[in-house]
Amino acid sequence: MTKAPAQTVITEPANCGLASYACQESNSRGRRYPETGSRLRSAYQRDRDRIVHSAAFRRLEYKTQVFVNHAGDLFRTRLTHTLEVSQIARTVARSLCLNEDLVEAISLAHDLGHPPFGHAGQEALNHCMAEYGGFEHNLQSLRIVDLLEERYAEFDGLNLCYETREGILKHCSPKDATMMGDVGRRFLVREQPSLEAQLANIADEMAYVCHDIDDGLRAGLIDLPSLSDIVLFSQAYGEVKEKYPDLNDRRSTHESVRRMLSALITDVVDATRQCLTALDPDHPDVVRSQDGPLVRYSSNVEIEVKKLKSFLLWKVYRHHRIKRMSVKAQTTIETLFKGFIEQPDLLPPTELEKVRSEEKNRGPAGRARVIADYIAGMTDRYAALEKRRLVNSQARV
Repeated sequence: MTKAPAQTVITEPANCGLASYACQESNSRGRRYPETGSRLRSAYQRDRDRIVHSAAFRRLEYKTQVFVNHAGDLFRTRLTHTLEVSQIARTVARSLCLNEDLVEAISLAHDLGHPPFGHAGQEALNHCMAEYGGFEHNLQSLRIVDLLEERYAEFDGLNLCYETREGILKHCSPKDATMMGDVGRRFLVREQPSLEAQLANIADEMAYVCHDIDDGLRAGLIDLPSLSDIVLFSQAYGEVKEKYPDLNDRRSTHESVRRMLSALITDVVDATRQCLTALDPDHPDVVRSQDGPLVRYSSNVEIEVKKLKSFLLWKVYRHHRIKRMSVKAQTTIETLFKGFIEQPDLLPPTELEKVRSEEKNRGPAGRARVIADYIAGMTDRYAALEKRRLVNSQARV
């Protein structure tokens, strides 16, 4: 007779409404262009839905996270990473009585501006744009939702709420901040973003440090013995092997990563709750006036996360196999940029029209920015295809 599995006791977070320090529609700083509200959805729900229906969001499915899209079907893409960030952020938001709709909107939009081929693509595009103002994916994400999406009759972009846009713009130099208007001001006056924005930022980190271990092991870039000094993983792995000594490596790895992520989430909830209890903020603006973020790890866990990030940098991101893919990616980006700068007539008609318009208004910098927008919006495979088309067309000339 088969023994029934033991029942799992699930403890639900406290059933609470929004806390006084959470962003609420009633204290929102509004949209860039005034709109009539919806009877069925809050302002932040509408933001989330606009992001999900955008072309930039759909393209994330075929953009690199760490491994290029064709390297394997099971590695994270920019889209699956984004969904994991959203799930983590919503879990923490609900536990802390923050605005779950807002944190979801920020999480879903935070990587919209990433060009193809991950960080290698960004570095290459930034190098190409060096004399035209540079390229930074964080600024590009905001540029997409403010300007580049073309879905509405009355305005460019998605016309998102200030709080969503603020969360998308995670970091910004003083020089860039002076040109970013309302969302750039906080970098000049050293104001903190909302708790929801802080949460989306740390959820991004929790997601990638965990799933990059999982993908790194699957790809064979790292192995289990190499993780023995990484406390966050080794503790979870030790618990798994003690409880399930006969479990195979694949399942042991998944179970360990799951436990590690759960421990990080719990630590952030507990550490943040302590900060909020000590401060007792009665309005989101109290949070903004603090010297640093309130959504955080405990001090001990923060140290271990830094060690893990350093491990991933040297063992995964700078692994020779990743660097080889990065070189190919950089070559593709540089070839596209150089070809379109020198021969803009090779661009599709809609992009060529934008080039002519911006070049008329801003000169060479205008031309370069439109080309950067076009390249940044490409998926990995479309960028590779465009490179082949470009090289073939130049060869025929």
